[in-house]
Amino acid sequence: MERPRGLHEGDRPGGDPVTQEHAALIDGEPLPTERVNAFLEAPRRGAGLYRFAAPPRGATSHHAPAPAPAPAPARRQTEAPSAARQRRRWATQVVVTDELARRACADRGLKVPEEVSPVSVLAVAETDVADLGSIVAAALAHSPAARTLLAALEAEQTVPETAVRDYYARNHDRFLTAEALRRGVTPFDGAAPEDLLPYDEVREGITRELRTAAGRKAFFGWLDQARAGVTYGHGHEHPGDPSHPDHEHRH
Repeated sequence: MERPRGLHEGDRPGGDPVTQEHAALIDGEPLPTERVNAFLEAPRRGAGLYRFAAPPRGATSHHAPAPAPAPAPARRQTEAPSAARQRRRWATQVVVTDELARRACADRGLKVPEEVSPVSVLAVAETDVADLGSIVAAALAHSPAARTLLAALEAEQTVPETAVRDYYARNHDRFLTAEALRRGVTPFDGAAPEDLLPYDEVREGITRELRTAAGRKAFFGWLDQARAGVTYGHGHEHPGDPSHPDHEHRH
């Protein structure tokens, strides 16, 4: 059986081999392991994000369910070796996404704002984890470049009027008036026109939601293509990669 390409030390043809000092090669250029270490060691970043934004093992890149935050332990517990390995793999994905986004912003001539504090991070909302997956949600929280790129991709999206009207027509349950809700009206019972918020009042909000969704879809497409040029070092593979013994892919 052919060994999966782009996953292990020293197996990248035509480029520098992945060494212990490198977490990955991105288009043949080394990504230092130190960047992953720094992410893991930063307060409220490596440990905090992984605890609340990623499954304990086998984090997924997107479409992962939002985990319920665990209560804070009364005392520090020893982390299982497999969990520590998976946390490193997860962190590598976040750092790689940040580096890829930096390069994409540079290629597009986008100015990336500097972080206010290198040890702070935006909160990762559970809804974002559910919609984006733990890795992408954490990358956007961690990386100003990723947020800048996502905003640029979102701004490029055009939402046709027909799509907005179609969304309104197919989702009347979201646009019932307060009075209709008090009366127990549901769209399945045949809501009258006066039971619905007027289209003109909700049009802008629908357009904004559809543009956000289209921007995220474009971001996923960009990331999938960009990661094709990444070779991971041993111990830095994707958490869901079946080639390592800790593999556990959750959806």
